[in-house]
Amino acid sequence: MIKLKENTTILFQGDSITDGNRGRNEDLNHIMGHGYQYIVGARLQGDNPDKNIQLYNRGISGNRISDLYGRWLEDAVNINPDILSILVGVNDIGRTYSINAGSKPVRYEKIYRLLLDEMLEKNPDVKFVLMEPFVGENFSDEEKAKIFREHVVGLQDAVRRIAKDYNAVFIPLQDMFDEYAKTVPSKELIWDGVHPTILGHELISRRWLEITAKEIF
Repeated sequence: MIKLKENTTILFQGDSITDGNRGRNEDLNHIMGHGYQYIVGARLQGDNPDKNIQLYNRGISGNRISDLYGRWLEDAVNINPDILSILVGVNDIGRTYSINAGSKPVRYEKIYRLLLDEMLEKNPDVKFVLMEPFVGENFSDEEKAKIFREHVVGLQDAVRRIAKDYNAVFIPLQDMFDEYAKTVPSKELIWDGVHPTILGHELISRRWLEITAKEIF
């Protein structure tokens, strides 16, 4: 069991992988969406039913790092979480590939650090959980697959550097998916090269809980 302090607030931020088709109203049946964030949140609340654990999902499908920055006050700083988990980056690759409107690694890292700095100004004690962007193999064509695989490395390196500099929890994911893809077809893990399947989300949640439990809880 993972024990949390009373009244702990946990915020999940990111793009469609985190959004998970979450509800936008007060219907608590759908408020967290489907995906790793739902699995993680269910585990944490289930282990702490008497601790008033507050969970928020503010992932938005299609978001790039710059989109997060545009809504950061409303969807992160004002929520003032004790633990802030972020997974973002794949749309920066996609938009660069399609219309040259995503952030390449240098700009991505610069904006990412701005997000964390603004959060720390609000709450110097906030704990960051920074999740590594990842890609699969099952893209529509080999050219697209090559671009995504090459571009994601720069974003992964950036998140790893940021996590070290900010004393954040770093959740590596690419190695996990690559290892499973040796025995399971990649499309059964990340069906379109970008979005995880049910199995993929379960594996993400396990790694999130395993690493975070050791470093924060």
